[in-house]
Amino acid sequence: MTAEYQVHGDVAVITLNNPPVNGLGLDTRQGIVDGLARAEDDAAVKAVVITGAGKAFSGGADIKEFGTPKSLQDPNLHSVIRTVEHFGKPVVAAIHSVCMGGGLELALGCHYRVVAPGCSVALPEVKLGLLPGAGGTQRLPRVIGVEPALNMIATGEAVPSEMLASIPGQKLFDQLATSAQALAQEALAFARSVADVRPLPLVRHLPCKHPQGEAYFQFARNMVKGMAKHFPAPGKCVDAVEAATTSRDFEDGLMKERELFLNLMFTPESRSLRHLFFAERAASKIPDVPSDTPKREIRKVGVIGAGTMGGGISMNFLNAGIPVTILEMKQEALDRGIATIRKNYEAQVKKGKLKADKYEARMALLSTSLAYDDLKDCDLIIEAVFEDMGVKEQVFSRLDEVAKPGAILASNTSTLDVNQIASFTKRPQDVVGMHFFSPANVMKLLEVVRGEKTAKDVLATVMALAKKIKKTAVVSGVCDGFIGNRMIERYSQQAGFLLDEGATPEQVDRAIEKFGFPMGPFRMIDMAGNDIGWAIRKRRYVEQPDIKYSKTADLLCEMGRFGQKTSAGWYDYEAGKRDAKPSPVVLKMIEDYRQQQGITPRKISDDEIVQRLVYSLVNEGAKILEEGIASKSGDIDMVYLTGYGFPIWRGGPMHYAGEVGLFNVVQAMKRFARNPHDDAKAWAPSKLILDLAAAGKTFA
Repeated sequence: MTAEYQVHGDVAVITLNNPPVNGLGLDTRQGIVDGLARAEDDAAVKAVVITGAGKAFSGGADIKEFGTPKSLQDPNLHSVIRTVEHFGKPVVAAIHSVCMGGGLELALGCHYRVVAPGCSVALPEVKLGLLPGAGGTQRLPRVIGVEPALNMIATGEAVPSEMLASIPGQKLFDQLATSAQALAQEALAFARSVADVRPLPLVRHLPCKHPQGEAYFQFARNMVKGMAKHFPAPGKCVDAVEAATTSRDFEDGLMKERELFLNLMFTPESRSLRHLFFAERAASKIPDVPSDTPKREIRKVGVIGAGTMGGGISMNFLNAGIPVTILEMKQEALDRGIATIRKNYEAQVKKGKLKADKYEARMALLSTSLAYDDLKDCDLIIEAVFEDMGVKEQVFSRLDEVAKPGAILASNTSTLDVNQIASFTKRPQDVVGMHFFSPANVMKLLEVVRGEKTAKDVLATVMALAKKIKKTAVVSGVCDGFIGNRMIERYSQQAGFLLDEGATPEQVDRAIEKFGFPMGPFRMIDMAGNDIGWAIRKRRYVEQPDIKYSKTADLLCEMGRFGQKTSAGWYDYEAGKRDAKPSPVVLKMIEDYRQQQGITPRKISDDEIVQRLVYSLVNEGAKILEEGIASKSGDIDMVYLTGYGFPIWRGGPMHYAGEVGLFNVVQAMKRFARNPHDDAKAWAPSKLILDLAAAGKTFA
């Protein structure tokens, strides 16, 4: 049963029991209605308490039912709340731990509310591109005031129960329990104390006005527009709350809320955010690794390399309270790396993001070494050394000698063959790729690269550890560049061809930034370092000589223009600044190259730029799915949303292709393949895209 019914003397208790957060699925909703019916028929029952089992009152809608007929099936949440409101005996919500979304809307429909301290309260629907759809926008302003309610609804942020209880004149909570442990008994006592009170109080009967009325809501719209320009939901939240203050009666306000909710449901932004919500949760699930797979204990971590990546990687574990030993070959490199870690933490302290005592506690977990033997008691060792297979061989051969049995040996490689790296040890089952993105202490993405012989418990351990250090982990198979960098190479390839044909670096960057990326391909590579791509291309020229590239990037590097670190790349930079200024030298180099190649420049539209860059990602992503490198399209979207700045409101490259329509994507790709200055082979649509387009389907 997902809603249990018990009688305690003269009070019936309905306990929501649908782990993990007591989602209000159909069975739970039916259980509430059935429980109320039993209480109605029992003359001995004088009042009802609704509460939640485990670690939540209710987190709202059951995500397993999203988008299914069950989510709309009667009794829907509106029906349940209406049943509670019209119930003939007092109904008390005993709220604890988590009360969000539909859970809060259900509580607002009850006659009374008793809350435990430390409860997290929210209406987070805006984060899915929606607004509360079961009366939240109409009831919450009536109990805590219009301005606090609109702030909660338009941001979706959680607020502690104590803070809400301290609002002057609030009517959300009738009683604050002395503790979470005392909630059950105190809610029963409260229910008995109001058993004979009539008429029963209803939130819908409370007044709802704002003294400045129209002026306040216009101010709120202006604020929201500036903060959420790509998302329509926050603005619609303002409209819904305003309706609570202006509607002729409560039912009219509910109708306005429902109309706005349904309109948002069908916006591409909401579809994208809902896709992100599910993709993020699905990313942690590996088809052949059950959730109950035993995990290895990680009590201490070793990191080889104290450079930018090694230091950033170390901070993730220190932040999570896990001791770290950093290994370097020279004391100067070690001192420099520790100084950078200190500098990063001190910047957080200065900004008020980290307390000084926590900073010192984290640094106390950090030890340093110049000897591999000091890693012998580590449970996980991550190398973050130079991206060269010879260097990796030296590191892993040595680790194989010193690491204890069962220790996980991880490589932070961004492109190299993890199977080959594993072969440098006698324990390939313990070797895995852990590709952190720079800066490693900031970026959310962690590509977990599964080698041919990587053990299942190693994967399960690393995925669980990623969650502990607050990373979004996505599993990739072994291939050159894995998911993210393999795809970005096609994107960069197209950026080069666009220069050959008539575009400038500034135009290409401006077009893709207008689409929603935080920076275009040329600004991005200037920040990362043009020499990195140059090294990869040199390897490609030997290993895959049939791949076609623009030579402009090589010419740039031959000029010593490696990007921001040399104050000259695709753009010019002032020393110590990151402002990109168009470079006459680079524009002249591109023009000269076109003349040498006999290319007559043409005018290229921003639409063509965006399509060629984005669809190159899509086609390579489809090939990655075909090859089984990624197990699902949502994983690819998560890589690009969390690691490469793909605009969230567009849902990732694979989701976006579905929004455009795969038939349209295929037609564009065929058009680009006919371009004599492009790479026709790269534009050959993958079989997966062709099959899905023919069937009228999407990657989802």
